Amino acid sequence: MSTTDAGPKSDSSAFYNPIHDPRMVTGEGVYLIDGEGRRYIDCSSGTYNMSVGYQNPAVIRAIKEQAEILIDCASRFETDPANRLAQRLVDLAPPSLTRAHINVSSGSTANEGALRMAQQATGRRDVVTTFRAHLGQTLWTISLSGNAFRRAPFALEAAGGTQVPDPYCFRCFYAQDPSTCKMMCVDRINDFLEYATSGNVAAILIEAISGYGGNIVPPPGYFQALRALCDEHGIKLIMDEIQTGIGRTGYMFASEYHGVEPDAITLGKGLGGSGAPQAAILTNDGMTGLSGLDHSFTFGTNLLAAAAAVATLDIIDDPAFLANVRDVGQYIKDRLAEMQTRHPVIGDVRGVGLMLGVELVHTDGSPEVGLTNRMIDAAMDHGLVMRPTRSGRSSVLKIKPPLIMTRAEADLLCDRFEQLLVAESR
Repeated sequence: MSTTDAGPKSDSSAFYNPIHDPRMVTGEGVYLIDGEGRRYIDCSSGTYNMSVGYQNPAVIRAIKEQAEILIDCASRFETDPANRLAQRLVDLAPPSLTRAHINVSSGSTANEGALRMAQQATGRRDVVTTFRAHLGQTLWTISLSGNAFRRAPFALEAAGGTQVPDPYCFRCFYAQDPSTCKMMCVDRINDFLEYATSGNVAAILIEAISGYGGNIVPPPGYFQALRALCDEHGIKLIMDEIQTGIGRTGYMFASEYHGVEPDAITLGKGLGGSGAPQAAILTNDGMTGLSGLDHSFTFGTNLLAAAAAVATLDIIDDPAFLANVRDVGQYIKDRLAEMQTRHPVIGDVRGVGLMLGVELVHTDGSPEVGLTNRMIDAAMDHGLVMRPTRSGRSSVLKIKPPLIMTRAEADLLCDRFEQLLVAESR
């Protein structure tokens, strides 16, 4: 069936929440395709989970082959896809991370599981996160996230969460210059530990790059200072790589880019390659001890998802593939920086690999949230799919296309982006 012959439009009134037009019917590489055959460059990789693009042939083939053998199996048994995935992840991980917990199917449960492991290992309770963190959709991860509007609808009783300022140099909480601040955003965590927690901190959970919070890239040396602080206080350092992991930065893990080895890394989203729901927790030996009964899910280690994840790792674990991510990402970043010289509304261009952010500002430097949201709303008219930052409360436009993007596709993306910017800023 062609993309323009997808049958009559179905009624979406049965959905709990409204579903919006247009109706999507297929995808191909970096493109999402609607029922009229229109092709959109997906600047959000689905929900940042289409790491190797829509309908990747190798991933689809792995799913089909596994479906002919065994679709699912209780995780208490060994299976070839699960064995391969766990071993592959450990082989690719930083050297100190020797264990893989793959019986999770979402980033939310990966983050929650890593925190349970830290609590078990340390005998402590509290967790430190950052102001703009979005750690997941379970009640506990929502309660630990840094956005008040996400916590507002729920009666959250989980104690022990403390949020600290992000390493956000463009809008430094402490009004410092990164060249002279002596990493104040880490040093001041000591004050939070002493005065804002119970003194019983098990872990610091932090994104390698704050995706939901505005694509905030910590400055060089930040994670080394944070690692030293955690070691000084006996706190486990957990890096949330649900968005940054599996090649997004041009490195298999963003911890490689930052030059730090955490106690645990959480993965999700891009691990499934073309949308398979697979997540994972990678840990060092110091994080072991949590019983399998304490963090296990029916659809964790689904064999179709595990097979898809192995195929995804086979694609991304290629020096040429990762080099292309870095090259195309830098090319887009350079083009955006050139646009900045002609469009003063662009206040900052930042990012690593294909995890890029464009922050829009008013003439006084304050966030231009209105234009940002207008551009997101109008993006599809220009052949782009874009998602808002902080659910429309931020002035950052994120560009995170599938990692298979070519320079030619990057040129088209940038051309369309500038046309969109000009049209909506008139």
